[in-house]
Amino acid sequence: MGRAVPAWHGPSPKGLRSPDFSRTPREIAGATAANPTSDPPPPPPQTILPPPRAVAMPPTTPAKPVPGRRPPRDVGPPPPRLPFEGSLGHTPLTHPHHHTHTSSACDGFNFEVHRALLLLMAVLTLVGAREPFVKAQTSLPATMQLKFPTRTQGDSYGALIPGLPEDLAKVCLALVPRSYFPVMGAVSKRWMSFIGSKEFIAVRKEVGRLEERIYALITGDGGKGPCWEVLGSLEQQNRMLPPMPGLTKAGFSVVVLDGKLLVMAGYVVDYGKECVSDEVYQYDARLNRWAALAKMNVARRDFACAEVNGAVYVAGGFGSDGDGLSSVEVYDPQRNKWTIIESLRRPRWGSFACSFNGKLYIMGGRSSFTIGNSRFIDVYDPILHSWTEIKKGCVMVTSHAVIDKRLFCIEWKNQRSLAIFNPSDSSWQKILVPLTGSSTTLFSLGVLDGKLLLFSQEEEPGYQTLMYDSTAPAGYEWHTSTLKPSGLCLCSVTIES
Repeated sequence: MGRAVPAWHGPSPKGLRSPDFSRTPREIAGATAANPTSDPPPPPPQTILPPPRAVAMPPTTPAKPVPGRRPPRDVGPPPPRLPFEGSLGHTPLTHPHHHTHTSSACDGFNFEVHRALLLLMAVLTLVGAREPFVKAQTSLPATMQLKFPTRTQGDSYGALIPGLPEDLAKVCLALVPRSYFPVMGAVSKRWMSFIGSKEFIAVRKEVGRLEERIYALITGDGGKGPCWEVLGSLEQQNRMLPPMPGLTKAGFSVVVLDGKLLVMAGYVVDYGKECVSDEVYQYDARLNRWAALAKMNVARRDFACAEVNGAVYVAGGFGSDGDGLSSVEVYDPQRNKWTIIESLRRPRWGSFACSFNGKLYIMGGRSSFTIGNSRFIDVYDPILHSWTEIKKGCVMVTSHAVIDKRLFCIEWKNQRSLAIFNPSDSSWQKILVPLTGSSTTLFSLGVLDGKLLLFSQEEEPGYQTLMYDSTAPAGYEWHTSTLKPSGLCLCSVTIES
């Protein structure tokens, strides 16, 4: 039976002979070996197969259940794939400021999406994938002694988030809502150190997550001592802070340093005798806890204090023996240490302090050289380590606040006007307060988003917090605010976190 020989279609190209199908492949191979100049054999023919026919499959019937055996579980179709699913494990995460040579699609991966992914990773890291929404921890031990981390404390300085560059890990933590800060501080020593640092505030400000909150000291219910609360907004309610450590005091002073509230000194009445304190406690608004700092060198009450260039200055007041003080000391947060510096020219008490242009200003109160209230302003220059005096001070001030390098004061004898001090030329001006409620209402000043708030220090039904905006057009500076302490406001501070 003969072999099937495929036909050659079309004429032979020039210089190419028609294949010889009369010889077997073995004969052709032998002839080629004997005569190397002969033409090579043609390529083997390719057989074109017809497409496969569709075969109809018989319908499947469900298997009959077997007694005593659990039927197979119907898992259903696979879940839909999320837009970012798989990208965390295969696509390198790059900061928007890190330029890489990628396609245009990668270039379009904007920072907002990137930030959302980092936020998702942070939340999943903190609270777990099974319970993404849990109630944040609200308090930690209040009386613990503050310990400053060192590089020998184990994992204190390990990676913030394993697998991420350091700068991206910091952005990731800064994007987490502030209600999770106490939980984040309990994850590791490194997280606690970073959250409590100045850099954390700087990163939150850079990514647009820095928030201001007013912390008000209010009178306690049922004869209890004063307590602190953070004022909420329309969407949030006021929240009470953990109780201040130690005994209930009076005559203490407060100041904000690096986003933390410091409550210093004061006195306690014990069996009819005043016991003046030198204790200092710090409230961390990010970790929601109190800690003890180094004690002052001199116990004092009714003194002036202010933050200047990252340090806390305290001046004057009454000492343990009841005499007026002229001593001044400064607190260094890096070393957790108080240091005595140049004293005032005269003992001074019942005064207050503020900072302008890197200098300490002490105003109001009384001194041993004056009869009644002091109108002198003592100014301390930390660079020159010297005191100067300005003779254009105020009288007895019940509350004060600093906004846009200007001092706003409420004087004891006139609660219906604001006294504004401009340190550039040491000038004063008066602004009338609108009449709302009783004319004898005492006010406590607060600051939020560059606006001045007037909280009532007396129980007055229907009173709404007054708000003064110095940047508004003339005639539209005064408004009302929904922010209101749950009790009588004794004083307030503003903390960014």
